[in-house]
Parts: sequence; structure tokens; C-alpha cells
Amino acid sequence: MNVTKAEIIISAVSSKQYPQDHLPELVLLGRSNVGKSSFVNTLIRRRNLARTSSQPGKTQTMNFYQINDLFRFVDMPGYGYARVSKKSREKWGAMIETYLQKRENLAGVFLLVDSRHEPSEDDELMFNWLTYYGLVPMVVMTKFDKLNAMRKRKALNNIAATFHLPTKDVIPFSSVEKDGYDTAWERIETALEAYCARNEGRNQSQDPSGYV
Repeated sequence: MNVTKAEIIISAVSSKQYPQDHLPELVLLGRSNVGKSSFVNTLIRRRNLARTSSQPGKTQTMNFYQINDLFRFVDMPGYGYARVSKKSREKWGAMIETYLQKRENLAGVFLLVDSRHEPSEDDELMFNWLTYYGLVPMVVMTKFDKLNAMRKRKALNNIAATFHLPTKDVIPFSSVEKDGYDTAWERIETALEAYCARNEGRNQSQDPSGYV
């Protein structure tokens, strides 16, 4: 996709603040500091639209990034950072769960995991929670450029095995070397077309060809 327009339209903390339209949304989930913002910035070829932070746990809102006025990325607060208070973790968990269970605009879910490490217990819990509710996530291995060739193969096989997926369903991704860029866009466009087909009656004006 040729991205000609990209903007953050709101940082929300409740459903009352969600955009009130039918644009499809792709959710980004992952541990704190896994690289969700870098994932967005790489895909849209911008440096600083999605806010990156070296401080895990800093993002505390759902950030809605609108792309070409056709769809949105929704960057959720990162999970698994121990220094964040229990109250904050519970608040973020409820915020994410409410969105995933009730948001009609949801077109797909990306689950980002750090390729340098074993998937965490939180990663596995999130994956299992999503699949239990029928939300099969697209798994992305971030920071792939940090590994040598042997570790890349091992990490890909390990992450695929952890989530019981074929390796072809896992997307190795690097914001530095642009690994996975084309594959990620292919998955995005497939998800958007599927959303449009499901919701054709609700929004007759949207042409699925506009996504590609």
C-alpha cells in the first residue's frame, strides 16, 4: 500500500472515546518495549508518527493511527512490565479486553513478540485468550535483525512451535532491514478485504479495492 496520509486521531482510555465510524481497525498487542511503534512507523514509512519510548510501561492509552482515511492501527498498552502498579495493569487489561470483545470495527490482531527471547508466559496467555474468543492473531517476530542466521532459524521455529503455528504463518520483522515489510502488508490487505466483505451491508459505500 502506498501510504500518503497517516495521523494519530485520538489516544483513548475508554470506549466512549472510540472513533464513531465504520473504518476497520488492526490492533497491535505485545509486551512493553516489543517494538509496536517501530512496526507502525516502518510500515507507513514515517519516522516518528507512532511514539516510541525507551521506558517500558510508559504508553497508557489506546492510540488510534488513521492510515489513508481507509483503516486504523490501534496500538494497545504493552503488557508484562513488572514495575507498573497492579492497579494500572488491571486497568489496561480491562481496557484491552473491552475493546477486543466489543469493538465492531476490529478487522484483525497482530501479536508482536521479541525474536531475541523465548515467548513469555504473558505472550502465551494473550495468544490463548485471543484464540479462545476466535481472534486468531497474526504473530510478528520483532527485532529480527538483532539475530545471526542460526539464531534466526532457531527463533522462528521456537516461536512457531510455542503457538502451534506453521513457520509460514509467523512474520519475521525488522524495522532496520525491513524484513517482513511486504508480508505484513499482504496480511493487512487480506484482513481489510475480509472485513469489508463481512460488513458490506453495514457500509455500502466502502469499496474493498480501496485497500489495495
